[in-house]
Amino acid sequence: MTTSGPPRAAIEALIREGNTEALLQKAGELHGHFCPFLALGVRAGVIAMRTLGILENPGMEDVVAILECNNCFSDGVQMVTGCTFGNNALIYRDVGKTAFTLARRDGDAVRVALRADFVERFQDRLPDEASTLFQKIVQEHQEATPQEHARLMELWTEASFQQLALPEEEVFAVQHLRVEVPPRSRIFASVRCAICGESVMETRARIQDGQPVCIPCSGDEYYQLTGNGIAVER
Repeated sequence: MTTSGPPRAAIEALIREGNTEALLQKAGELHGHFCPFLALGVRAGVIAMRTLGILENPGMEDVVAILECNNCFSDGVQMVTGCTFGNNALIYRDVGKTAFTLARRDGDAVRVALRADFVERFQDRLPDEASTLFQKIVQEHQEATPQEHARLMELWTEASFQQLALPEEEVFAVQHLRVEVPPRSRIFASVRCAICGESVMETRARIQDGQPVCIPCSGDEYYQLTGNGIAVER
């Protein structure tokens, strides 16, 4: 099978058009469902891309996104900007703010954050039924019926698309700034773990008895990102 044109051409055309509804549909394919903060991430991504005049991103680290959260907002940002963990153009700062910065390689950047007053009033904008089901199913992880799950998804989808129509100045704080962008990523060689025999990036290997050993086999600590943030594991 052959393809013509950049893989992100359709997404980038939607950004040029300002078609946030279609972009949210795309983000839903990545995220698995629609939710309000996914929609807000889509909007933030569009604001940053258009403010910096970035209409194309082939994922080669010319553009870098610095995310300050790992909630639903982050998937909207990744889909719109094309900056991901996999293409080394996504930096994650575990500071717990629903915000991100988009930067050019030369350090020209824009930071888009949710306004605190918007976040504080967010629950008040939602139907009581949506808030109740969200608390039960998502926050408290209580057992729910299939009908309750379906109803939450229905209400959450409605709420998601409603976020696209809110006045930008009421939702987002946009700041132009200069940032220091890290050097482009290096490609490291791999070595074989002397214990399990699997390949491991040489910069992550440990040396035991003069032999390279992967972190799990060495018993050493490592960092792990979960929904609760970054923590040291062993």
